[in-house]
Amino acid sequence: MTVEETNKIDRIAFNRQNGDVLLVISDHLNWDENEGEHLLALQGKLNTYLEFVESGQLYAKYPRATGKRIIFYVVGKFPLSDEASNLYRLAGKAIQDYGYSLQFVHHKLGDKLPIPDDEG
Repeated sequence: MTVEETNKIDRIAFNRQNGDVLLVISDHLNWDENEGEHLLALQGKLNTYLEFVESGQLYAKYPRATGKRIIFYVVGKFPLSDEASNLYRLAGKAIQDYGYSLQFVHHKLGDKLPIPDDEG
């Protein structure tokens, strides 16, 4: 699954060391192509993830997530554009207001996938 599938959860991982819950979004799209559509897809995906947590679905499906820190963890194939950075800043603040956090990690092809201690 990818950022384009805005109504689906891509992946959930648990950090073995600290118990954080990583709600992983896979973003393979280039910001240089159809940036507006990319921004809308990312916004839709983040809204789906927020609804997944706020509705209690996360805790119903993964009870061990209860009481853990929730991180919306976006793994992007391409570095952020200026507009994307602005969206992340605004979305990060909104997500933080709910008590969660948003993190973007640029994943270069060939590097190990940057999901810490994935056991999910």
